[in-house]
Amino acid sequence: MTNPTHFLDLHEVSKSDLRTMIDDGIAVKKARAGFPKGTADTGRSLEGHTLAAIFEFPSTRTRVSFDMAMRQLGGDTMVLNSADMQLGRGESIADTAQVLSRFVDAIMLRTDNHSKLIELAENASIPIINGLSNNSHPCQLMADVMTFEEHKGPITNKVVAWSGDGNNMVTSWIHAAGQFDFEFRIACPKELTPDQRALDWAKEMGASVYVTQSAEEAAAGADCLVTDTWVSMGDDAGDRHNMLAPFQIDEKLMEKAATDAIFMHCLPAHREEEATAAVMDGPQSVIFDEAENRLHAQKAVLRWCLGKIGE
Repeated sequence: MTNPTHFLDLHEVSKSDLRTMIDDGIAVKKARAGFPKGTADTGRSLEGHTLAAIFEFPSTRTRVSFDMAMRQLGGDTMVLNSADMQLGRGESIADTAQVLSRFVDAIMLRTDNHSKLIELAENASIPIINGLSNNSHPCQLMADVMTFEEHKGPITNKVVAWSGDGNNMVTSWIHAAGQFDFEFRIACPKELTPDQRALDWAKEMGASVYVTQSAEEAAAGADCLVTDTWVSMGDDAGDRHNMLAPFQIDEKLMEKAATDAIFMHCLPAHREEEATAAVMDGPQSVIFDEAENRLHAQKAVLRWCLGKIGE
């Protein structure tokens, strides 16, 4: 039996495979233009396949996009939460992985603990997909790179600037910078710096990743400004709002970026906190294209995991 193809973190997938998935996501999106949302894609490449989507906390974009991705690819989705499973009553992750491997073709897990994904992948005989963890959010980054390239062309050698908390999204942006060869600047308070393991990986890879405590310095001439909520899952709000107030993306900060820069946010957002409504609803914002592209990028991830790209 061959080893399953997991999608757990961007730095664990080859550059060529990531590029293949981005190109596939763009192609399947173009091929669907004008189709009713409920109709299947031409080819129905995942017909007969079922995804178990497990959610340990609420979700809008991840849940709907994975479900619709499977439907449009001709497959099926079984949406589960730990409270409905024996997993929530003490059954081990290892046993759960082996049991579900007998029933479905792939598992997507959205969890608060990245170690659960690792244990699931170590014991499953089918692909495991990281739908989000406290460490990273690789599916979101695939949609973000796809969105950037739709609006700005190839992301290679471009500049993306982050302003806000050095959270799990930053980790995946760091991985993306190394894998897609763009410059990534991170502006954040010294108390909320990114995961050191990700920064060490970037240094080892020779990636262009820089950390500063000045939002203006990071934004200067950037092709894209991006942020996320100030209080992520499991975080204690504490003094975060005071620490992060200087990192809000407003119209003044957008003016520091390139004149044709775009604004990204993975959503959900707290308007007037991490970004102002004027920026989120302004002409440089691509946040809803970004949200839509979760659907198309995840189709490519699913097809890659199941060996169906090109079919």
